[in-house]
Amino acid sequence: MKPDIPWFTSSRSGGNGGQCVEARRHAGRAEVRDSKDRTGPTLTFTTQQWGTFTTALQTHTLPH
Repeated sequence: MKPDIPWFTSSRSGGNGGQCVEARRHAGRAEVRDSKDRTGPTLTFTTQQWGTFTTALQTHTLPH
């Protein structure tokens, strides 16, 4: 990823004591990191994988 692409947090991340993830998108990829460890590791997904994951979260259909 390009270092100048800004990170964002979900509008639903407020009020949880700073325990949230940040994400950014660029060139067909999505990166996710821990907001408490911004220099730590990141997870990288295709935008299709990320969309599938976030849809599963929203519809409560994540496999157990």
